[in-house]
Amino acid sequence: MEYRKFGKTGLTVSRLCLGTMTFGLQTEENVSRSIMDRAAEAGVNFIDTADVYPLGADETHAGRTEEIVGRWLKDTPSRRSEFILATKAVGKMGPAAWDQGASRKHLLDAIDASLKRLNTDYVDLYQLHSDDRETPLDETLEALDTIVRHGKARYIGVSNFLAYRLATALGRSDFLRVARFISVQPRYNLLFRQIERELLPLATDEHLAVIPYNPLAGGLLTGKHKHDAKPSDGRFTGTVGKAGEMYSQRYWHEREFETIAKLQQIVKETGESLTKTSVAWVLANPAITSAIIGASKPEQLTDSLAAVDLKLDDALKAKLDDATKEYRWGDAAR
Repeated sequence: MEYRKFGKTGLTVSRLCLGTMTFGLQTEENVSRSIMDRAAEAGVNFIDTADVYPLGADETHAGRTEEIVGRWLKDTPSRRSEFILATKAVGKMGPAAWDQGASRKHLLDAIDASLKRLNTDYVDLYQLHSDDRETPLDETLEALDTIVRHGKARYIGVSNFLAYRLATALGRSDFLRVARFISVQPRYNLLFRQIERELLPLATDEHLAVIPYNPLAGGLLTGKHKHDAKPSDGRFTGTVGKAGEMYSQRYWHEREFETIAKLQQIVKETGESLTKTSVAWVLANPAITSAIIGASKPEQLTDSLAAVDLKLDDALKAKLDDATKEYRWGDAAR
């Protein structure tokens, strides 16, 4: 396993981060524990979760993933100190209007609830899961500063933010002299490259850590799926609730399958798998700190973990870039 500094902090993390959003719905607890064991054995020291997980669950089941991770961490007394632990808030966690969002009330309640589920006194990274436009940024930033100053989180970050909103937040935190975002967690893969235009340059200029999720496009970049044969379970089906519809809208299109066929032809010449190559492509971008990989079975981690050791030569990287260049421009390319 390789390790890299986390933005301009003194923190060091593995180049792969274990994502946990399948734990507790798509993946039973005993299998989830095996997945965490497998990642730890490979040298992964970075775990990412969220209060609303498992993916696709409603608020009555939200928090189950954090509980599974928390029980695993508690198994061994020293385990918590061996891992960088990240979680997220903003999503809906209850029936009341204030049980979601980035208000001071919700964030201060949410961090305490997450810490209880995770069996820990602090998280290393506390992230906004999405951008709450209904709450003033100053209120959110001051609430996060309170969380950091009370020792409940070491650092703060964001996920799913547009570049201009992140830039605005950084400017406001500097003006207010409060804790500053040190990381961004965007969606990024060969089939979704829009962040290369503005978000990644911003992250580079501001020395932010970048920890992208979905490096395999929900599993589509494994090459195992066929456009005319949707699977009976997994991220593209109703077995993960509304998330199945979301993933289908993102990726299950004829254009994406045509692109995957091109990628398979390119990768075939190298003798490597499309899975391994796709994760390696994400890591090859110098702006990327750590790629978030996930699995519903331990064996699904094999190629993703091996991607750390796969260095793409310039010619191969150029071919992959060219085959997917239209994905830098989003729906306008359709």
